[in-house]
Amino acid sequence: MTYIYDDQNVFARILRGELPCRKVHESEHSLAFEDIAPIAPCHVLVIPKGAYVCFDDFADNASTEEIADFVKAIGEVSRKAGVAPGTGGNGYRLISNAGPDGVQVVPHLHVHIVGGRPLGPMLSRTGS
Repeated sequence: MTYIYDDQNVFARILRGELPCRKVHESEHSLAFEDIAPIAPCHVLVIPKGAYVCFDDFADNASTEEIADFVKAIGEVSRKAGVAPGTGGNGYRLISNAGPDGVQVVPHLHVHIVGGRPLGPMLSRTGS
C-alpha cells in the first residue's frame, strides 16, 4: 500500500524545529513531547522521526532500528512520566488513531501516552 505523507503536518514541522514543543524524551529515531491540550495529568505524544502516516505504514516500512527505538521510547516515557505500573505508577493507556474512521487528526504516526488518573472505559457504544 502507498501512503501519502504531508510534510507540512504539525509534527513534521516540530521535527524540523519550525514549531516549539515541550520535549520529554528524544532518541535517534523518536521524539516525545507534552500534548498541548492534555486530557489527563500525563498526556505525552511519542512520534517517530521518519515520515510515517500511521502504525501500519510504520510496521511495513520502518527499519528494525526505528521500530525498536520507537517501542523503547514509549516504555522510557511511561517510566519517566511516573505512570508505568512497574515503577510505582497506576497505569496508562496507549492510543494511536489511524485514518478517518480512527479520527486521525495529524497524518504522522503518533502514540498518546495517557495516564495519571482512572481513564474509564476504552470506548462507548454509539449504535449497533
